Amino acid sequence: MKIVIAIGGNALVTPGTDGNITDQFAHSRRIAERLADLVQQGWHVTITHGNGPQVGNIMRRVELASGEVYPIDLGLAVADTQAGMGYMIAQTVYNELQGRGVERSCTAIVTSVVVDPADPAFDNPTKPIGPFMTEQRAARHRDRDGWVVTEEAGRGWRRLVPSPRPREIVQLPVIQALVDAGHLLVACGGGGIPVIRRANGELHGVEAVIDKDLTSALLAAAIAADVLVIVTGVESIYLNYGRPDQRALRTTTVAELRSLSNEGHFAAGSMLPKVRAVIEFLELRSAPDARAVITDWSDVPAALTGKCGTTARLE
Repeated sequence: MKIVIAIGGNALVTPGTDGNITDQFAHSRRIAERLADLVQQGWHVTITHGNGPQVGNIMRRVELASGEVYPIDLGLAVADTQAGMGYMIAQTVYNELQGRGVERSCTAIVTSVVVDPADPAFDNPTKPIGPFMTEQRAARHRDRDGWVVTEEAGRGWRRLVPSPRPREIVQLPVIQALVDAGHLLVACGGGGIPVIRRANGELHGVEAVIDKDLTSALLAAAIAADVLVIVTGVESIYLNYGRPDQRALRTTTVAELRSLSNEGHFAAGSMLPKVRAVIEFLELRSAPDARAVITDWSDVPAALTGKCGTTARLE
């Protein structure tokens, strides 16, 4: 049984801290324990991950080092997080399995993802990246560097970048071959490095970030995964979240999720992208036995048996 597990970048940092490398390794080791459990249960695991805090820190370093060393663009920053975070996750999974006497390779694939240069997202940047700034600093970047900036009430100003839809995973043939050969992979980190394909076939990077859950859905469907697990900060999807009449949605279908989305049950900045990714995976996969699970990290094993979390199917 093939399973793709999408881990958020925030899962690798302790809330309220700077999320340094020691901290990220510690969280990676805890995550590796659960991933090793799944491997020993017979699951063929492929891992994707977010990179929000990590790419923000890289771009902050670029800003602080301005005038001293050459800058890097957002695409290279995503590539750096794919390699660094992939290294941590792959190493800790390998070590955990070694400690259990399980001989399995685990490696990270630096992955580019094609987006459409005509995607409307390029005209409407909505994805915040990097640290919060003062209004004065934000204005300086806007005027000097052409940044689009926005204020989050009570927190400060942040840079906004486009978040186009993923269209094609460039390294998919390599990923597919490695999955078919039984290897454990970390792929499509941070939603993939966004690139456009020109008329002559050349690939070129663009200043954007891609939603990692949508790319995870695309990957899971392409490798014919049986299950897509989207790890989030809550135990399941909740209707009327945060209200006295809040209730967990245990089982659902694509039609019900689409209806609930149209009714405004899911917030655009939190659950809605995950719900859209679930719908996309199930429709692309188009298999009656395929399922998607949304749950908290600690609840993944139980959610796979249906004891908790939200399980969605095509029908």
